[in-house]
Amino acid sequence: MSATETETAAQTDTPPQDGWHVDDRCLNCNIARHTAPGLIGTEPGGDYGGVRSVMIRQPETEEETEQLYLAAHACPTRSIHPPAEQWDADSDPYPKALDENVYLCGHSSPQTYGATSFLLRRPDGTAMMIDTPRWRPALARRFEREVGTVTDVLLTHLDHVAHGRKYADAFGARLWIHEGDLHSRPDADSVIRGLEPVEIGPGVIAYPFPGHTPGSVLYVADDTYCFTGDAFYWSHTTKALDVFESVVYDSIRTTGVSLARAAEELTFEWVLPGHGDFKHLPAEEMRQRMRGLAKRVKSYPELEVHYGKVRW
Repeated sequence: MSATETETAAQTDTPPQDGWHVDDRCLNCNIARHTAPGLIGTEPGGDYGGVRSVMIRQPETEEETEQLYLAAHACPTRSIHPPAEQWDADSDPYPKALDENVYLCGHSSPQTYGATSFLLRRPDGTAMMIDTPRWRPALARRFEREVGTVTDVLLTHLDHVAHGRKYADAFGARLWIHEGDLHSRPDADSVIRGLEPVEIGPGVIAYPFPGHTPGSVLYVADDTYCFTGDAFYWSHTTKALDVFESVVYDSIRTTGVSLARAAEELTFEWVLPGHGDFKHLPAEEMRQRMRGLAKRVKSYPELEVHYGKVRW
C-alpha cells in the first residue's frame, strides 16, 4: 500500500463488509455521485443539508469498480469503502487525466468542503494546480512526477485556500489569489486586483468574477478550459449551467453582472468547477448557455446561506 491507501484504510471506523458501502460521515459534497453515477446516490439524513450519499447497487463490471475507486480516493471524509477494505496498491488512479491537458487531483480535503482540484499541463511540460487537494507530501511528488513541474497554484476563492501555501512551497511555485479574498490567504505571492483580466502565463488568464465571494476568480486556459471554483457549475438536476444561489457570500446581483460580462468576453468549451459536475460543449453553445444563465440569475432573490437547497 502507498501512504495514501494506508491512510484511507486506517480512517474507517466501520468493520469490513462484503460489499461496497458508504459510512455516515458524508459531507454531501457530491463528488461520489458525480464520479460513480448510478452506483452512489442520495438518501435523507446526515448533518450537511439533510442529504448524504448511499450505495444504490454494487458494481457489475470492471469499469464500474474503477468508478468506485475514483470516488473512494476523492472522498474528503474517506467514507466510501471497498469490500473487506481491499485497497490494492494500484487502486489509486490519481492524477486522473480528464483529457490530454487536464488532470483531476482526487484526494479532496474536508477543509475545502471536498472541492475538486485540477492540474493543467502546459505546452512546455510544466503544470499549474487549480485549488488544492488534501495536503500530503507524497501527493505533491506524485503530481510532479506524472504531470510536470508545477509553476503556479491558482486559488479560485476563499473557500478553497486550504493547503495552498504548503503545495506552493513544496513545488517552489507562485501562489495566486484575488485581493477580494486575500484575507483568507494573506501569504499569497501574487495578488490579482480589480476586475481586469491578468495573464498568469502563456494562454492562461485569471478573470475576476465577484459574486459567490468578493474575490472569486475564473481561470481560463487556451480558450478551452474554464476553472470556475464555485462561481458556476453544470447541474445534473437541471441539465444546465447553474449557480449556487443558496450559497452566496457576496451578492447574487453581482453574480449576475459577472455572468453577463463573462458571457461576452470569454471563450471556453469546458466548465470545470470545484463543486458540481463538469461539462464539455462547443464554445458557441457554451456562450449561449452562459447568456441564458445570466438572464435567469437576474430574477434570483438574495437568500440566506442554506447548503440543503443546492441543486446538484
